[in-house]
Order: sequence, then structure tokens, then C-alpha cells
Amino acid sequence: MAKVLPRTHSRAAAVQALYQSLVNGENSAADALDFVTAENSDKIDTKYFTALVDGVTQEIDKLDAELAYAVDRNLSEIDPVESSVLRLAVYEYIYRPEVPYRVVLNEAVELAKAFGGEKGHKYVNGVLDKMGSKLRPAEYKASKERRTKK
Repeated sequence: MAKVLPRTHSRAAAVQALYQSLVNGENSAADALDFVTAENSDKIDTKYFTALVDGVTQEIDKLDAELAYAVDRNLSEIDPVESSVLRLAVYEYIYRPEVPYRVVLNEAVELAKAFGGEKGHKYVNGVLDKMGSKLRPAEYKASKERRTKK
């Protein structure tokens, strides 16, 4: 079994924190970290977690505006888990260029599978694929070319 990396744990914790914020109206990354890491604090890259939660929270209007390009309805109509995953992934697309497009996409799909509805991961995959073509066009094109050559 493959070892789960600290950033993967950080993303999972960030989705939980963003979901909690969305549902309960809590916005403190510190409070969210306490809530989601009670059992996993040694597995999480807390610096990355905090950067993700604070970044998404601070840039939420921009992220939502970007997502309007690819979603088929208002974000308030999307399941809170899926909207949290989408916001996190779009944040990474825009503000974390060191994280490859495919990593962001794959991690987001896995988070949607783990925390979202039964078919939510398919919706997340479709939206983020479209967002990748807009926000990371060179990586997106290269990824599609590699996949068609296989």
C-alpha cells in the first residue's frame, strides 16, 4: 500500500475545514485545524493546510468567478463537499503552479470520492478538466497528448 503524503492529508483536512466553514459559517483556519486534525496532526503539513484554507477563504470571490466558467449551475446549488473540493482545486491551479495539473485533478477527484456524494467525483472531474484547459492550458494540452499516445 502506498504511503499517503502529508500534502494529501493537508488537502483532505482543508476540504473538511472549508466544508465546515461553508456549512457552519466558521472561518478560522486555526479552529478548523484543531477540528480536522485531532487524530491526524502528525500526518498533515500544517503550513500547507493553513495556506490552502486561508488562500481559499481570502480568494473565494475570485475562485467562484473562475468556476462560473465550468459549472452548470450556481455554486450554492452544488453539494457543499463538491464545492469545497472545486474551490480548493481551482485555488491550487491558480496559486500553486508548482503542483502539476494532473496532481491537482487526481487529488480532487479522490477527495470527492472520499467525502462527496456517490457520483460527485464525476462532476468534479468534468468541471476541473474544463478549468484545467482554461487555467493551465500548456499542462492540460500536454496531458491530453500523453494520454492519447498510450
